Amino acid sequence: MGKYLLMFAAIRDSGERVVIDGSCFSACTLVTAMIPKDRVCITGRAVLGFHAGWADDRAGNRVISMEGTQLLYQMYPPMIRKWIAHHGGLGPNIIVMKGRELASLYRSCGPEYDVGSQ
Repeated sequence: MGKYLLMFAAIRDSGERVVIDGSCFSACTLVTAMIPKDRVCITGRAVLGFHAGWADDRAGNRVISMEGTQLLYQMYPPMIRKWIAHHGGLGPNIIVMKGRELASLYRSCGPEYDVGSQ
């Protein structure tokens, strides 16, 4: 998660726009927390996948981190938190936002970015 926070902070600070084109799962979804909404656009292939935060236990097994999950949830903008809550919250299974749901939150990049998405 740390490398994504650093990367998105650098992009945010640079003023660059972000195109979500394809699958953006797990830590990638921090783009919604770190980049202003007006600098994010989506293509017809865009998909966001959310799940609980993970940590490794002493035996090296991946377990849900309640603290990490709460931190992730708090970082997301209100519109994303509302959608997550409506879909059962952050848990072990991935919940996916795409299509009309995603298009209701982020603007389209335009047809020039959707070449080959049909």
